[in-house]
Amino acid sequence: MSSTSATPAAPATPTASASASASAVPAPLPAARYTGRDCDLAAFRDLVERPADGSGLPGLPGLSGFPHATAVEAGVLLYDGDRLRAADPWEVRAELVRALTDGPGVVVLRGAYPDPAVVDRMTAVFEALIAEQRRAGATAGDHFAPPGANDRVWNALEKAALHDPEAFADYYANDLLALVSTAWLGPGYQVTSQVNVVNPGGSAQTAHRDYHLGFLSDEAAAAYPAHVHRLSPVLTLQGAVAHCDMPVESGPTLYLPHSQKYGPGYLAWRRPEFRAYFEERHVQLPLAKGDAAFFNPALFHAAGANRSAGVRRTANLLQVSSAFGRAMETVDREAVANAVYPVLLRRAADGADPAWLDRVVAASAEGYPFPTNLDSDPPVDGLAPPAQADTVRRALREAWTPSALREALRAGAERRAS
Repeated sequence: MSSTSATPAAPATPTASASASASAVPAPLPAARYTGRDCDLAAFRDLVERPADGSGLPGLPGLSGFPHATAVEAGVLLYDGDRLRAADPWEVRAELVRALTDGPGVVVLRGAYPDPAVVDRMTAVFEALIAEQRRAGATAGDHFAPPGANDRVWNALEKAALHDPEAFADYYANDLLALVSTAWLGPGYQVTSQVNVVNPGGSAQTAHRDYHLGFLSDEAAAAYPAHVHRLSPVLTLQGAVAHCDMPVESGPTLYLPHSQKYGPGYLAWRRPEFRAYFEERHVQLPLAKGDAAFFNPALFHAAGANRSAGVRRTANLLQVSSAFGRAMETVDREAVANAVYPVLLRRAADGADPAWLDRVVAASAEGYPFPTNLDSDPPVDGLAPPAQADTVRRALREAWTPSALREALRAGAERRAS
């Protein structure tokens, strides 16, 4: 112990920095709403061209935060399907969320559909549906291209299930579709599908953001508070499965990596200076048949022009919705579940993997029990009544007949009605 006596310290006096901290002006609160005056191209450029993760900068790999990715091409993260299948699913889910939120906002999964026969069978279904439309004289509109420029099938999920339930089951049992959908949206997600065929000579779409707020006028979008602009992208996952090889000249989707991070983007994408910047800076990646791209719906993107001599660029556009949101399309999921159930019943009897069966149920039946009529459809064993998907899963476990399931689903629909 030291013999030196300690001199009591004098009371501390505030330093200049402490005084400054004490009197510092609080950080500004987040904007309560966005208006057209918030659309600043310089700020947008800075965000897009200098991403924090480095994945858009020349000479930097941009993979430090994305260990499961195999490469970065044109600022887009590329993943190998088999590598993802072998990895820990929770780690992969967390990484995909980082990629879609804080990363470039778009990922490409090479070999998402490793069996070309599964893709080809569904392509044949799409071609049959397009032929039926043409015979009926129907022309499907396109949100961001002139009507008739492309072949489009709306609500292709329901139509495909009713046309060929076997092909539907094999296609929507895809494990990576379930993986990325669960990562972004959690369980109870709802798949919808629109087929888009851009024929040779087909024109490009204009740059845009997607549903929800992306499908509203500037005036309507501006009426929603800023926090809803931040909420909108996490209610939907956008994806596209390549149903043919798509060289760049065939016009695969144009992306602007990191543009999903721009707060006022739902008010900016129609502005001429932002569209001009998109045309200057977008990237475009070729896809092989069976590859899939998934992206944040707030990412600025557009289908490209098909300048090829003979490629009918065919993509299944997947829009997967949160259980807590509203899907863009009305799907008769009772009809889809009834159409697919005999296939699932046979596959279950043949020893199909329960996870395979569950993925098909998730893509076909309603996975969330609300809204409902709680007078006639009260909670059972908890706070919520069974969802439609719960009834289908029970039917599979107990090997109900198709007619028994049909009756149970109809009774459930009647209980939910007001």
